[in-house]
Amino acid sequence: MASDAILEITDANFDQEVLKSAQPVMIDFWAVWCGPCRALAPVVDEVAKSYHGKIKVGKMDVDKNTATPQRYGVRGIPTLLIFKDGQVREQIVGYVPKETIEKALDKNLV
Repeated sequence: MASDAILEITDANFDQEVLKSAQPVMIDFWAVWCGPCRALAPVVDEVAKSYHGKIKVGKMDVDKNTATPQRYGVRGIPTLLIFKDGQVREQIVGYVPKETIEKALDKNLV
């Protein structure tokens, strides 16, 4: 599932890895049975590699971790949330092209 550029985020490590991160963090909320999630996975991998060192990228399986998606109102998957300084700055729902994700990330790198 996760490449070396992607962290596995769980309910247990969410606060430490995401909310307390000095870097912006993008979380991909996904599930094994979700077709659009599988389609988005290689795009997320590419983004993780090209932004390595500038942004943390993590994936959270919504079937194994229910508290965090609930806390942030994640209803549909795939959902990408971009956090900066412990706050949600961007929300992208559904399959989107890489450029859409990069635009959202670039806004939060400044």
